[in-house]
Amino acid sequence: MSYLKIDSIKKSYQNGKVVLNNFSMDISKGKIISLVGESGSGKSTLLRIVAGTENRDSGEIFLEAERIQNPKEKLIPGYDEIQLVYQDYKLFPNSTVEENLDRPLFLYEKTYRKKRVATLLELLGLTDFKDKLPKQLSGGQQQKVAIGKALSNEPQVLLLDEPFSSLDQIQRRELIGELKIMFQKLGVTVVFVTHDLDDALQMTDDLVILQKGKIIQQGHPEEIFTKPKNMYAAKLFSHLNPVPGKSKTYIRPSEIQLFKSSGVSAKITEKKYLVHYNQLTVKLSDGTLWQVEDKKRAFDIGEKLFLKWEEEKEINF
Repeated sequence: MSYLKIDSIKKSYQNGKVVLNNFSMDISKGKIISLVGESGSGKSTLLRIVAGTENRDSGEIFLEAERIQNPKEKLIPGYDEIQLVYQDYKLFPNSTVEENLDRPLFLYEKTYRKKRVATLLELLGLTDFKDKLPKQLSGGQQQKVAIGKALSNEPQVLLLDEPFSSLDQIQRRELIGELKIMFQKLGVTVVFVTHDLDDALQMTDDLVILQKGKIIQQGHPEEIFTKPKNMYAAKLFSHLNPVPGKSKTYIRPSEIQLFKSSGVSAKITEKKYLVHYNQLTVKLSDGTLWQVEDKKRAFDIGEKLFLKWEEEKEINF
């Protein structure tokens, strides 16, 4: 059963640009969903509409089968049940970590507030930093506090809009791993918008690819990787090499095996060192340039090599 249902949402701006075009999506309870897509595909706009901070032109949103009002129907925009975390942390600079986490709970009873903040501090690994001001924290710690603030009043849905864009790669990797475990413990439903596919793959249960305000593919990342529905979805994961003699048929660099003899002949023109392999650019006999992965780092520029791959690994459009 759908927990968060987004039904036929349309949104356009005064300049006539259509941002979301009949957008629909069903999300199960406790799932972590990542939205990826090109700039202007409607990702952030969708989050603001779901959060109730931006009007939709038409369409409906339901949380546990209860209709979520359009902001223009309310005096105060937003919903307690759905919280949005922006790229900038929006922390109170002169308040401690503990005070920032407590701010959203001002209407609650004191004993509950104290217990809830202590729980969040422990979950976030910030107990030893509770008396620190935001400026005394690292970027990753500040983002933890921002997410903790959003979780203070126990929302049912958490929306994350490019939350790691200001962090370096090491900080992002560590923070995403910690947050995923925390979200799973809490059982909160998460919709995560990012431009970084690696971040999405680390965080997500399901991947949703947007293009021009519509979903072009949704599913488990492995399913999309092996069976992309169009070129855009396929190229999110890697470069595609056109298979000789087969129109609209491609093979990924990671699926190609390299040999000293026997196979499709090619000559290495470029080599780039990457963490797990050397990325080689090779020229086939017809002049076509391919990218392949030399996982054993066995070849060098100028050498001849031979390529093989399994036909079932080919991608067809």
